[in-house]
Amino acid sequence: MIPEIRILRAGDEAVLDNVAADVFDDPIQAQAAREFLGDPRHHLAVAVADQVVVGFASGVHYVHPDKPNPEFWINEVGVSAAHQRRGLGKALMNALLAAAKTLGCREAWVLTERDNAPAMRLYQTLGGEEDPQDTVMFTFFL
Repeated sequence: MIPEIRILRAGDEAVLDNVAADVFDDPIQAQAAREFLGDPRHHLAVAVADQVVVGFASGVHYVHPDKPNPEFWINEVGVSAAHQRRGLGKALMNALLAAAKTLGCREAWVLTERDNAPAMRLYQTLGGEEDPQDTVMFTFFL
């Protein structure tokens, strides 16, 4: 079966009740799912096959006082190992990018590690432009 790609909205939390074990980093927490989907700036594209979520891509659109247009940050992309290399990552990313464009975003961006070859291929295939600078991410544990 070809997975259905859809953007989840508030009220769609039940879709996340049946997720393949290797899609997300950790188990779905119902309250966090409600909060995420209830926030209109959060976006979650999912691939559903036989009523099981087999892939996802998440992002956030945001505004900033010095930017004339909203921007879109792609947070994570995950596809079950059993469904990889079938174009699901690309379809999920395209769904998020289309949603971002509809929201008036003129730029979307994502971070990944250089040695994450599948992610690098995915983002290049979609026409993403690699930043010529080495970007360093700092994490603050609060």
